[in-house]
Amino acid sequence: MQYKIEGTPLPVVICNLAAGETMITEKGSMSWMSPNMKMETTSNGGVGKAIGRMFAGESFFQNRYTAMGGAGLIAFASSFPGSIIPMQITPDKPMIVQKSGFLASESTVELSVFFQKKIASGFFGGEGFIMQKLSGSGLAFLEIDGHVMEYTLEAGQEIIVDTGYLAAMDATCSVEVRTVPGLKNMFFGGEGFFNTAVKGPGKVYLQTMPISSVAGAISGVLPRK
Repeated sequence: MQYKIEGTPLPVVICNLAAGETMITEKGSMSWMSPNMKMETTSNGGVGKAIGRMFAGESFFQNRYTAMGGAGLIAFASSFPGSIIPMQITPDKPMIVQKSGFLASESTVELSVFFQKKIASGFFGGEGFIMQKLSGSGLAFLEIDGHVMEYTLEAGQEIIVDTGYLAAMDATCSVEVRTVPGLKNMFFGGEGFFNTAVKGPGKVYLQTMPISSVAGAISGVLPRK
């Protein structure tokens, strides 16, 4: 499979598949395709995995697209101004991704639910108690809100992230919630009560325009009845 990512600030990934190659995506992610792409809607792994994906913010069913009788083309566009990044998943390098961050992948990539080890990290860490885990082997495409910034953390090294800005991380990283120090900072600093501390080793992917922050800014200026 070959691909190219086009467009700013609403990117699209255009994938060229050889005959018989298959891609999976979430409901409603396909934008356009050649007529020889066969679509099949499936729970992809059974009811258990499908329910897990629902908890992780994705749909119960996934769509499989296969190039039939020759090479095929299929495109997946971003649903929000931002970035699409390719991620090579291997058995020794699974990825943890924010809810709704998965766009599409080769059929050999598995999407499952990921629970934070510490409950507090899930409820207050900005992306909810449940995130997604991408495992298996193959190429996956992630949808990032805004621009993506990458940081490589050494073992024990940390980065403090405000709510919602954590887009993805290597599965070797860990997440912990930290209370903002000082009552004045908490109540008058405008940054909320909690920050997320991501600890290495591993790579961290941060997004510059979380959709939740945009929604909050818009709601604050809408006229009230």
